[in-house]
Amino acid sequence: MADADPRIDRASATETETVILAPPLTGMTEAPAKRRVWLCPVLMISVPLLLIAIAGYFWLTAGRFVSTDNAYLQQDKVSVSADVAGRIVEVAVRENQPVKAGQLLFRIDPAPYRIALAQAEAAIATARVQVSTLATDSGSAAADISSAKADIALAQATYGRQAELMKQGFTTRASFDAAAQQVAAARARLATANASANKARVQVGSGTGGSGAPAAVQAAMVQRDKAALDLARTAVYAPVAGTISQSDRLQVGQMMITGLPAVSVVAAHAAWVEANFKETDLNKMCVGQPAEMAFEAYGGLKLKGHVQSIGAGTGSEFSVLPAQNATGNWVKVTQRVPVRIAIDAASPRPLIAGLSTNVTVDVRGHC
Repeated sequence: MADADPRIDRASATETETVILAPPLTGMTEAPAKRRVWLCPVLMISVPLLLIAIAGYFWLTAGRFVSTDNAYLQQDKVSVSADVAGRIVEVAVRENQPVKAGQLLFRIDPAPYRIALAQAEAAIATARVQVSTLATDSGSAAADISSAKADIALAQATYGRQAELMKQGFTTRASFDAAAQQVAAARARLATANASANKARVQVGSGTGGSGAPAAVQAAMVQRDKAALDLARTAVYAPVAGTISQSDRLQVGQMMITGLPAVSVVAAHAAWVEANFKETDLNKMCVGQPAEMAFEAYGGLKLKGHVQSIGAGTGSEFSVLPAQNATGNWVKVTQRVPVRIAIDAASPRPLIAGLSTNVTVDVRGHC
């Protein structure tokens, strides 16, 4: 009867299904357990080794490098101004344009300076005419000297005869005094002629420097040279090769004042990095130590360099308003010293003045 009972058959079937399904579930739970057993020893060994390697790296490199991100790329910036005043009539460059040394930047109206040069040339001609006149006066003065000497000789002879006649009583005192007065007058005329001749010789004489030209002519030639120099300076050229910057003041028609900066040229021949290191980083730093520079503008670009010089004072010493430490609320602040880093190799990317830079200096080599 038990075999014929359907409830007993269903219960037996359920037990059979349970027994058949149990082995696969047991196998699925054993595989992760095996993997965890294999992973634990690996982690227990690798993690300490990794920590030891990191600690060893920091221990080996501790004190080897000093770095700062307070560093900026610097380049020579030449402010160009006009040596003469005038109105700008030509502008030959534009902003950010590369230029070569000696290239025309702008030109000032040359017309007033051409007139000044012509006036200087006329002054030279006038001076030469004056010198010719003085030379003629010098010849006249020589003739006057000869005439005065002849008058003196005649007056002295007359005076001698009057003196003999005076001794014999054959002349009057008035005639004797007149003869003496004629001698004195002749000597005065001779002195005047000598003075005139000396004056003419001095005025006709050579100028300074052994040029052989009369002083008046030489002075006029100097004025001519100055006028020619001013005319040449109406054209302003680039003093160095570089890139044009701050050219907004170069406008045709604008008046240019002498000495006022008109445009800047950022020199292309030299660039360096000014790194402001903490004063506590300078203990082992010295000139010549290698350095590496990374630029925030160019990811991945690193340039080699070396310490070229260490500043003679901290940044606060040369500030417009230096710190006043002799106060009651004084707080100690770590000072920074500018260190100049020279770039040893050419950069594949353009170096722009003012770029932010990260500098690392290898201080293994002691000073």
